[in-house]
Amino acid sequence: MTRLPKPIALLILLGLCSFCYTQVMLRTGSGTPPPMAPAEQQADAILVDKSDRQMTLLRDGDPIRTYQISMGGNPQGHKTQEGDERTPEGTYIIDWRNQDSIAHLSLHISYPNADDIAQAEARGVSPGGNIMIHGILNGWGFLGPLQSYWDWTDGCIAVTNAEMREIWSLVPNGTPITIRN
Repeated sequence: MTRLPKPIALLILLGLCSFCYTQVMLRTGSGTPPPMAPAEQQADAILVDKSDRQMTLLRDGDPIRTYQISMGGNPQGHKTQEGDERTPEGTYIIDWRNQDSIAHLSLHISYPNADDIAQAEARGVSPGGNIMIHGILNGWGFLGPLQSYWDWTDGCIAVTNAEMREIWSLVPNGTPITIRN
């Protein structure tokens, strides 16, 4: 039996440890979410500009916060089917929240809507779903400052964990979100 060179063995061990760590952390949840901000401080709309890679929280049409975002690994164009790694485009609603997300907290975007479903069915594919605004994968929050350097989600909108905590407190369920290219 041939032994692996030490650098290769160390890389394999590191990869195995990272995989195991990630699997454990994905199941631990995000911790206690922050309380909601007072109603007069909350956003009443969200605008996502995919070309600028920015998400802006709005109140009465005025920006109250802007964040640099990461999106799906194939960000150009509207999401048309499961697995295309695109972030949808159009107007949706933040319809529920998940404090036990595999990524630090998450707000669900109501994709797919009736048009998305009909278009996917016409092509015989699944439209996909479970599109969220979320933080970094649990256990990897220390990578937050790097998160906006590449599009790494499966179609979701990602921000740092600290930003996600702020967004969680400022965005109530029912908030409309417009995502444009």
